[in-house]
Order: sequence, then structure tokens, then C-alpha cells
Amino acid sequence: MKVLISDPIAEDGIKILREAGLEVIVKTGLSKDELIEELKKGIDAIIIRSATKMTADVIEAAPSLKVIARAGTGLDNVDIDAANRKGIVVMNCPGGNTVSAAEHTIAMMMALARNIPQATASMKAGKWEKKKFMGREVNGKTLGVIGLGRIGSIVADRAKGLKMRVIAYDPFVNPEQAAKMGIEVMSLDELLPQADFITIHVPLTKETKGFINKEKFDKMKDGVMLIHCARGGIVNESDLYEAMVSGKVAGAALDVFEQEPPPPDYPLFKLENFICTPHLGASTLEAQKNVALAVASQVVDFLVHGVVRNAVNMPSVSAELLPTLKPYLKLAEKLGAIQAQLAEGPVQEVHIEYQGDVANLDTKPLTVALLKGLLTPALREDVNYVNAPIRAKERGIKVTESKVNTAEDFLNLIKVVVKFPGGENLVAGTIFGKKEPRIVQINDFRLDAIPEGHMLYLMNEDKPGVIGQIGITIGEHGLNISRMHVGQDPAQQANIILLCVDKPVPEDLLEKLKTLPPVKMVKPLELV
Repeated sequence: MKVLISDPIAEDGIKILREAGLEVIVKTGLSKDELIEELKKGIDAIIIRSATKMTADVIEAAPSLKVIARAGTGLDNVDIDAANRKGIVVMNCPGGNTVSAAEHTIAMMMALARNIPQATASMKAGKWEKKKFMGREVNGKTLGVIGLGRIGSIVADRAKGLKMRVIAYDPFVNPEQAAKMGIEVMSLDELLPQADFITIHVPLTKETKGFINKEKFDKMKDGVMLIHCARGGIVNESDLYEAMVSGKVAGAALDVFEQEPPPPDYPLFKLENFICTPHLGASTLEAQKNVALAVASQVVDFLVHGVVRNAVNMPSVSAELLPTLKPYLKLAEKLGAIQAQLAEGPVQEVHIEYQGDVANLDTKPLTVALLKGLLTPALREDVNYVNAPIRAKERGIKVTESKVNTAEDFLNLIKVVVKFPGGENLVAGTIFGKKEPRIVQINDFRLDAIPEGHMLYLMNEDKPGVIGQIGITIGEHGLNISRMHVGQDPAQQANIILLCVDKPVPEDLLEKLKTLPPVKMVKPLELV
């Protein structure tokens, strides 16, 4: 079997592949057309890093491809939907470069605080500008961490060692869990005006693209320093430039950029108080060796032994059991995703009840799939079918299960109750026929909804004309409704409506819907 390595990895990993009897082809720096031509040559597995773009057309052109393996964590350069359609396993190596990325963040913060790159350049130019490069201490200062995942948590821990006060914004983290780490969790509006230094550790998603923008800069403390080593595109770089020119931001350190590499006339390069590195967060000898060993071992396990590890698009289930479990796996993950998006605070407890036929199956993979769906909106590529229970435990989420051999109204039912500060939600689903997932209950409302696509969840008063008002408003914003599901609760004199629309719901539409008098609540649900 053939393995194509299209981005550089450490030789240790290549050695593992060859010792397993695999034919290894190392060709880096390929153009898109060259990559497609290589994949047409019977390639069974491809190992990539961030440079190779596995777009839908590239994946479609690979007739023999069985696995895409990322030597690292981020998968924003892989079209996972396209891989799913072709039955290609996508796997990554979470954790291999975590420490390196966190240490780079701390290094960038210290270099920024003490003007080290600027002073170095000055001395190399034959100058001795001691007064010009006066720095500032981090001791006693407040570090604001946006995103308290694995890397953010390590950064926070190292900052505490530097005697900094650490505050954090992460709506998916339990405050009690953060308090055990000595970290104060608060809203973003509370964090921004308090922090002397701000570091960003969230994934790049539709919601976080351009997340740190003029509005956020305006709320920051005057003279704040910004460190960004997560993903390019999260910071609006034009707004950052304006904030630095105005003096609002006293200095910024970027390791990632929306366009990599940035163009030669990149505006931030002109600013003395801007320092940067070329996406070096994971570039240490230790990290490169760790991810090379990990990704090579995973590819060998899959191709040679049929074992799946760290897959982001399939669980570790035997080939015999997978056809039976597959519809339930899809349903469980959708139930988790819905619960994550409905929760009005960090999830504290999850109880899953399996009823009817599904209770007689091995439900461990189903629980893992549900937890992956629950955690993906917060962690994105940092959670998969292998580590989801670990990530839930790290976040202090209590998970319990129960089984009932009969279901009241259905042959099978998965009922999920999620508790968060101040409330809880119940969502239940079933399989119609042999493979069609349906959502049949949300709290006290009964309905029959297909859980897929871009959706709008609304609660409204049960009055004539409400659906018409909602439909007109959505149409005025250029969205097409493909499906509508309604659930009623006569006791509350209220309805819930699940609408499937043809594209993501814009923020201005959400705000408009909230102004309609009969509408009590509206939320977008992404179930693509």
C-alpha cells in the first residue's frame, strides 16, 4: 500500500511507515494539479500538515484514498464532508504539539513586553538605543485568556508561574473547574477592560472568524498587548492595525495570519510595536518528532491492522457492528450538537437514556459520539471519537447512562438531559425505518424533525399568523425554507418551530426575529 507525504514530517515517522512494509512517497510543495495527479496513482493514505489543502475536488480525484492523516491538530484545510461522502477516514494528532504552541505564546508575550526583536534589530544595525526599548514586567499583570482549551490552559498555568493574575473567557468551561486551576472565568465584556495582556486560543470557525475586531478593541484597556498564536482569521488584522496606530493596543505579537505568508506590503509590518513569527507555534524539534511518530503509527495501525485511532469522522467500531450502529451514531452525535447549542451556559451534567432496541446494543460508541457532538462547537478539531470522554472529564462534565428495554412510543429512543447553571434541556431522538434519524422531543414539545443542515430554532406564542410573520421575515433576508417542523405544548400555549434554511443564518435576521412580538426565543442550530 502507498502512503504519500505531501508536507514535511520528521524522519522518525517515515521510518515507522517503511518498517511496516508500506511504500512511502515523499513529495512536498506540490501544486493542486500535481497533488491530484499523485493521488490518482493508487495512493491509500496521505499525511499532511497545514500547507496541503484537501479540498472537495482533490478528494474526489483520489480513487484509492482510504485515510487522510494530519500531523498536528487543525483540520481547517480538509473538507471533512467530502471525505465522509467517499468513506475516507480523517484523523489528526491532538496533543502532540500542545506544549510547543503554549510555550511559543509565552515566548511571544515576553518578547513583546521586553521589545526583544526590535532591540536585536537595532543592535545589529550598529545602534545602542537603551532608553528607546524600555520594557514592562509581566509580574503582577493580568493576562486575559480567550479560549481555555488544552493550549489555553497550559498558557494559563505557565502565566501563573510568572506571578500573573489569569482571567479567562470560555463559555464552555465550568467556572468551578477553572477555579481549581486558579483561573477566574468571566464574560468577554468583563475580561477585555481588565486585561493587560490578551492571548487567543479558540478554533477558527464561522463564529470566530473576525471575532477580535474594532468592537472588541474599543472595549480593551488602553495600552493592552495582544498575542495571537491560534489560527489566522480570528483577529481582524485591519482593525488591529488601526488600534495599534491609535495607541489603544500598545503592542501585538502574531504567529498566524489570514493570508500566509502575508504580502510584502502588509500594513502591520510597518509598525515598530508589532512582532511576528511565520506560524512557528508547533515548530519545535520535540513537537515535530511527537506528531511524526503519532501520525505514522496511526496510519500503520489503520492500513496494516485495521485499527482506527484519533479519527474525527468515525468511531472505533468493528466492521461487523458498524452497519447496525451507524444510524444511531449519527443520531447520537446530532443530539449532542443540538444540546450544545441550546445550553445557556457551560454543560455540567449529561444523562443519556437508551430505550428499546438500541438498549440491547453496545452503547459505548454511541455515548462517545454524543459527547463528540456536544463538545465540537467548543473544541472543533480538538475533539474526536477517541478523546471525547477525556475532554468531557477535563471540563468537569459528569456523564451517566441508563438503559430501558422498552420505549413508550417508539421501537428505539435516545433521550438526553443536559444540565447547565440555572437550567436543563431534554432532547430525544429515534431512528425511523432502518436509518433515518429524527428528533422527536425538545423539553415539553413533541415533534418530528430531521436533524441536518442550517436550522433555526424558535419558541413562540401559539397564535394565528405567527408562522406567516416568521416566514416573511426570513424571506426578506434572502433565505429559503426547505423544511419546517412544529411542536406544540397546549399547557404553555406555545409552539417550537424548527426551520431548515439553505444557508447559515445571518446575525441581522436573528435580531429581526427577536423583535417579533410572538417570538419568545430564537437560536441558530448548525447541524451540517
